Amino acid sequence: MSFLKEIQRRRTFGIISHPDAGKTTLTEKLLLFGGAIQEAGAVKSNKIKKGATSDFMEIERQRGISVATSVLAFEYNGIKINILDTPGHKDFAEDTFRTLTAVDSVIVVIDVAKGVEEQTEKLVEVCRMRHIPIIVFINKMDREGKDAFDLLDEVEQKLGLSVTPLSFPIGMGYDFKGIYNIWEKNINLFSGDSRKNIEETIEISDLESPELTKLIGEKSANTLREEIELVEGIYPPFDKEAYLNGQLQPVFFGSALNNFGVRELLDCFIEIAPKPRPKQSEERLVTPEEDKFSGFVFKIHANMDPNHRDRLAFVKIVSGTFERNKPYLHVRHGKKLKFSSPNAFFAEKKEIVDISYAGDIVGLHDTGNFKIGDTLTEGEVINYKGVPSFSPEHFRYINNADPLKSKQLFKGIDQLMDEGVAQLFTLELNGRKVIGTVGALQYEVIQYRLEHEYGAKCTYENLNVYKACWVDPKDSKSEEYKDFIRVKQRFLAKDKQNQLVFLADSHFSLEMTQQKYPSLKFHFTSEF
Repeated sequence: MSFLKEIQRRRTFGIISHPDAGKTTLTEKLLLFGGAIQEAGAVKSNKIKKGATSDFMEIERQRGISVATSVLAFEYNGIKINILDTPGHKDFAEDTFRTLTAVDSVIVVIDVAKGVEEQTEKLVEVCRMRHIPIIVFINKMDREGKDAFDLLDEVEQKLGLSVTPLSFPIGMGYDFKGIYNIWEKNINLFSGDSRKNIEETIEISDLESPELTKLIGEKSANTLREEIELVEGIYPPFDKEAYLNGQLQPVFFGSALNNFGVRELLDCFIEIAPKPRPKQSEERLVTPEEDKFSGFVFKIHANMDPNHRDRLAFVKIVSGTFERNKPYLHVRHGKKLKFSSPNAFFAEKKEIVDISYAGDIVGLHDTGNFKIGDTLTEGEVINYKGVPSFSPEHFRYINNADPLKSKQLFKGIDQLMDEGVAQLFTLELNGRKVIGTVGALQYEVIQYRLEHEYGAKCTYENLNVYKACWVDPKDSKSEEYKDFIRVKQRFLAKDKQNQLVFLADSHFSLEMTQQKYPSLKFHFTSEF
């Protein structure tokens, strides 16, 4: 198959939602259709049932939530699909924001009973900023929930999207009879049996036909006819260009747990979803069809295999092909590196691949060369942008609870921070280590992983910090800057990249500092 055809058959997307909307379950069912797994698991926090394929860290299985983004790849109808299943919990939002830099489109999962929730709003805002094409999947239709039209209104108002339904539910909850597929003009009847791989589909080209009444009863048939008429009257017809430009969002209904409505979503997705897209680097726009390889690291994961203490850097290929054992330039270090065993993923199962194409994600074994945001190329010096660190919201001192294990503790902290789990600040005054996170749950994850993966124990001490700001002096030799360093010495720290950070203890103190030192700039993200 030619190079261009290989690229055009790639679809790389992320699945995002509020916790518990059914994101990981939907991922499982997509894998089931791709023939990638034989039996789908459920995200339950008990130890006996088969767990979800994409939740492979021990802590995820215990709590029944996704903590880290996982990558899954499979083939379906001649199309190569790469899914990134992201954590929904807001304490892990930073991992999700970074993942969104590596996808070409997203599927947003919404719970029919809860509607649009706060975390969904934040994530969709990031997608809209980047003009990422969005498909909406309204899940759990076999439970009682909000009316379909009310939900569509809520999606439009709260998420600022312009929607058009491509499938529509027949009833809901106990009366849920199935789905009318507007895209393919057929009806899919719901039997409520999740063990059946594929439900029966009946072609119905004309909703007025008496066949419909036979299938679902007179009352349901009349309601469906009225609703479809309303849909066609209110919502714009589907336009692929508008979808690809992020101006129109198709909506599907279904129940991922019962494997229902998922095939419709997948069939339509592979037809309309974008192929690998161009990406802006600081120097120029890079297109996937270019011959020369380039890609960037959007995630680092330590200890995917607990027996080997390995670290994997996840690289999204932007252009060209990535070949095994070929030397590539690490732009930040300015040195060439070779990779003898690049991995393709299937949750925690990995396979060594000889060649990967634009749009794919490869895992490279890393001995500490990479950090998030690094660019790899065949020699050209380009830097992909848009993988920032955000100012954390929680701060604690980290202390060593076992003096004999200090080496393990420092190694563990070092690797977990490279992974982007949290941020490490070292105080200028006394060298004490401070960990800053987006959510408080991160501290538990760090403590758990330090103990179980590195054999080190730590304790925390609260620290009163309102915000961490990266300091950007126009002139580091100016008297004003020297005065700032002298007066604020107690509140200054360095981050992992050795950039100066001001830890303001209150909103008031930050404002006063900004007024007193007008030539200094204070930033809330590390990319400025």
